[in-house]
Amino acid sequence: METLHPFVAIRRELHKIPELGFQEFKTQRFLLGYLEALPQERLSIKTWRTGIFAKIHGTNPTKLIGYRTDIDGLPITEETDYTFQSEHEGFMHACGHDVHMSIALGVLTHFVHHPVQDDLLFIFQPAEEGPGGAEPMLASDVMQKWKPDLMIALHIAPEYPVGTIAVKEGLLFANTSELFIDLKGKGGHAAYPHTTNDMVIAACSLVGQLQTIISRNVDPLDSAVITIGKITGGTVQNIIAERARLEGTIRTLSPESMIRVKERIESLVKGIEVGYQCETQIDYGCMYHQVYNHHEITREFMDFVQSETDVTLIECREAMTGEDFGYMLKEIPGFMFWLGVQSPYGLHHAKLQPDEQAIETAIALLTQYLTKKANR
Repeated sequence: METLHPFVAIRRELHKIPELGFQEFKTQRFLLGYLEALPQERLSIKTWRTGIFAKIHGTNPTKLIGYRTDIDGLPITEETDYTFQSEHEGFMHACGHDVHMSIALGVLTHFVHHPVQDDLLFIFQPAEEGPGGAEPMLASDVMQKWKPDLMIALHIAPEYPVGTIAVKEGLLFANTSELFIDLKGKGGHAAYPHTTNDMVIAACSLVGQLQTIISRNVDPLDSAVITIGKITGGTVQNIIAERARLEGTIRTLSPESMIRVKERIESLVKGIEVGYQCETQIDYGCMYHQVYNHHEITREFMDFVQSETDVTLIECREAMTGEDFGYMLKEIPGFMFWLGVQSPYGLHHAKLQPDEQAIETAIALLTQYLTKKANR
């Protein structure tokens, strides 16, 4: 029988129960069950919606260091060959949050048994994939009472090998916003198009126009992306569509570009209203602030990794990935880094299979770093 690292075993149990944002009820029960079984002398546990705060009290605290993990899954049907596949049909931990949680539990467990001088706060945050849990959790009474002086988080990276982390000072992840555009015209029989306002035609025209924003309204030395990932419209093949809906995402490397891109989207949509004699509605859905790593703290961490660990450090470029941890870094200095997990399939892919050896790598790295940081 295979002998598993204890936190690999935990990862596999969590992998079975992926849940959407603010619906992580089984996940929260699993995490609470684990936390409540630990020695409680220096541990305080509080819940917030489906999230959890777990504070480890230091021996002589002068600051509070925060570590955040996300806990939700995605609406993706799993296609791995795991023997521990998702038990929730149509849902999967396809972004590695099961790995993130097991790492957080491993680090927390170490410090429950090996206390340090400063207080540590472990934050199990719901709804990272949407509608966004970081911003409201940051504003919660618990977080305002236990507000860290420093915040740390990681995200798995399938493109990097195990034993490697990637990080940079400054901007790491982009500003992101969802995009939903609804068009309403006049439907009718396919044989009488002149009596209708066809929203399939309007939607197709709008998709093409939206792509001009990046090429003609964003500084070429800046970067931005508009992706329309889903179009729906109409009912059957011989009825002209009265309604159509575009669903997509916006990503920019600067907050200013996000404002500019949205202004241009709104202008083009108003033009569609006039040109196709229809009604429109725009919803930006869930918006995430950029992940901006604090320069001094991040450089200190990078120097530590290079000089005091056997982990390989890569100074990476910024990515168009979105992460609501950016809201926490907006208020609290800290950083996020990529953890190499070596998988041929990327994030949000139905066949994502992170190399589980990365769990032990991350636990060892973080316990070593936090021990040094919390004993100063």
